[in-house]
Amino acid sequence: MLLYVVGVVIVALGLAISIALHEVGHLVPAKLFGVKVTQYMVGFGPTVFSRRRGETEYGLKLIPFGGYISMIGMFPPQKEGGKARRATTGFFQTLIQDARKASAETIGDDDERSFYRLPVYKRVIIMISGPAMNLVLGILFFGIVLCGFGIAAPSTTIGSVSSCVQPAGSTSTECAASDPVSPGATAGILPGDRIVSIDGTSIDTWDQATTIIRQSPGTTLSVVVSRNGADQTLSVTPLLTERSVTEVVNGQAVVKTDASGAAVTEEVGFVGIGYATQLQPQPVTAVLPFVGENVAGVANTIINLPARIVGVANAAFGGGTRDVNGPISVVGVGRVAGEIATIDIPLASKVATLVGLLGSVNIGLFVINLVPLLPLDGGHIIGALWEGLRRQLAKLFRRPNPGPVDTAKLMPLTFVVVIFFGALSALLVYADIVNPVNLFG
Repeated sequence: MLLYVVGVVIVALGLAISIALHEVGHLVPAKLFGVKVTQYMVGFGPTVFSRRRGETEYGLKLIPFGGYISMIGMFPPQKEGGKARRATTGFFQTLIQDARKASAETIGDDDERSFYRLPVYKRVIIMISGPAMNLVLGILFFGIVLCGFGIAAPSTTIGSVSSCVQPAGSTSTECAASDPVSPGATAGILPGDRIVSIDGTSIDTWDQATTIIRQSPGTTLSVVVSRNGADQTLSVTPLLTERSVTEVVNGQAVVKTDASGAAVTEEVGFVGIGYATQLQPQPVTAVLPFVGENVAGVANTIINLPARIVGVANAAFGGGTRDVNGPISVVGVGRVAGEIATIDIPLASKVATLVGLLGSVNIGLFVINLVPLLPLDGGHIIGALWEGLRRQLAKLFRRPNPGPVDTAKLMPLTFVVVIFFGALSALLVYADIVNPVNLFG
């Protein structure tokens, strides 16, 4: 139980720090560009601690899974030349007017230091720097995992020895009386043995060993293994059997299938041994491609979000199986962290997995915040770019400067987005409580 709590706390602190640095990504360029920042807060809800430094209040709120900075003049309060915008009635129009009013109240006598007064490129830099900070953190965390610890890969050490030879595709966990004893068990091979050589050929990779075994059905092989620091020579005769063709994906052996989904089989020599995985450090050049794959994975989840939501709902209320690649809540991330801390794997593997989890969380924050909808950073970026495009077109066709884009008009859509994310968060939290993602079988 203690290890579970430690895992949750480590990832919770990592997440809080990631969010805090995300807001620093916004804060620093905002101050450099002269925007008045009145608040820098980590978390939501009641304020636990705050201190004012100059014109900015820095603080920590009760719920640390979020954060924000308050910049004055996020929405243009009036049209170019000081003309007030037309007041209208209705629920959504009231939202628009309230947003303009709230933004105007933050400005006071500092209109020249308002966010909306900045050139387009500066606004884009401010808003994109938050997600960019998460991208940098994701690269850092994954760099630590890949280069410092490595990724799981097959080793030349025996991880398992089958007691018998079962038909290809069999899911039975027990040997039948008619099943022949496996050649590996007959030869006395044990889990933990490291293959040194086969018939005089030095073995450096698992693929070398399996290639020789598969090509030698009925041939007695002299296998040298290292056991407890001493070499032992064993005689093994691979049995000709029909076996499923496997391929290694992310350090795990998976059965290869054909176009119809059926398992691909072949007749090869079989001994009945499986490899143990070990962490193999990767070159620095492997980090960015790995991060790119994670970015693509999160983007794919967002693109297919409706189907993912249906899957989560079915799992939450119908007892279906959760998709390990589907969305999870903060609660789900905490549960995964706790399980990682308690499973029976080497400490290095636990640390690497927890650090990798933080890397995945930061990549998720990077991609999600770039979705071009308010109140996400991507919504502000699109608003600024649209304003820049309008001005360039006006200049091209020699028309008057159209002025700032009234992004307050998007408040009705923002309201819908907030409701949607709130409902999605509630669904994910519920699903992560009643039917959590099972990463470890």
